[in-house]
Amino acid sequence: MQILKSTILGDIVAENYQTAAVLEKYQLDFCCHGTRSLAEACLAKNLDTDNVAQELQQTIDGNGAPFTEQVGVPKGLKDWPLDLMADYVEKTHHRYVTRQTPVIEGYLNKIVQVHGDRHPELSEIRDIFQQTAGELAMHMKKEELMLFPFIRKITTASISGAKISAPPFGSIANPVNAMLADHEAEGERSARIRTLCNDFTPPADGCNTYKLTFQLLEAFEQDLHQHIHIENNILFPRAIELEPSVLS
Repeated sequence: MQILKSTILGDIVAENYQTAAVLEKYQLDFCCHGTRSLAEACLAKNLDTDNVAQELQQTIDGNGAPFTEQVGVPKGLKDWPLDLMADYVEKTHHRYVTRQTPVIEGYLNKIVQVHGDRHPELSEIRDIFQQTAGELAMHMKKEELMLFPFIRKITTASISGAKISAPPFGSIANPVNAMLADHEAEGERSARIRTLCNDFTPPADGCNTYKLTFQLLEAFEQDLHQHIHIENNILFPRAIELEPSVLS
């Protein structure tokens, strides 16, 4: 892949996920704002596009395997059947969120109680994360009960050559657009938490629980970025493209 100023962020990461580390270093959002070009994203951050493009190109040309285990995304995922991709998102990322949100909420409650007087930003972090937990729970349920079953249905129809009726929601683009809006809001909340956490750097007086909580929040953000990237830049666009070919 040749990196140009016009290359779309989401396409860069879809081609080789090792480039995600470069984009995250410069805080260039490839998931919630993955449809922007590299030049647009760099301009918004006052970055030298040529320098970032060169670093991305070096990463791609360095023969690093795309979708490495290190970043938690399976090799070749972008070429998987859509039903398998939906299964992966549900069983990996949805389960991670379900498992981790109460753990992080518990730790946030502890450090707010102990350190909240000296660090009032902790209360805001907790409030934002509680909102994230609630919104993500509803978001994932919509995907699991409505969107993902239809993605599996059109995948099966495509393989068998069968034709199916249009869904009750009119077109898959309708629920997808709702999910994209949720992702946008989630990205804003995630960015706000990162700012309040000083890029997840605990203060000098932070105890071990404080440090652990920030580590968990950073890991949660990384998982969320992978989750949204797969849906926004791979799963959803392919599902929208596939749908017309199987409708009767």
